[in-house]
Amino acid sequence: MNHVTQVRCPNCGSHATRDRVKNTSLIRTQCRTCDYLLITCNETGRVIESYAPGLSMVSLVNR
Repeated sequence: MNHVTQVRCPNCGSHATRDRVKNTSLIRTQCRTCDYLLITCNETGRVIESYAPGLSMVSLVNR
């Protein structure tokens, strides 16, 4: 059974879920409200896949 944790979405602030992808070292964070997705490696911390609608690279660089 997967352990699912309720977290806040870093994109929109709504409730999101974080869980470990079965039989891997991947952690998936997703929000159904804004379609945010972040998959990272639990061992290295590297981002495997990400999707954050509404966030442009320009807005991230200028922070």
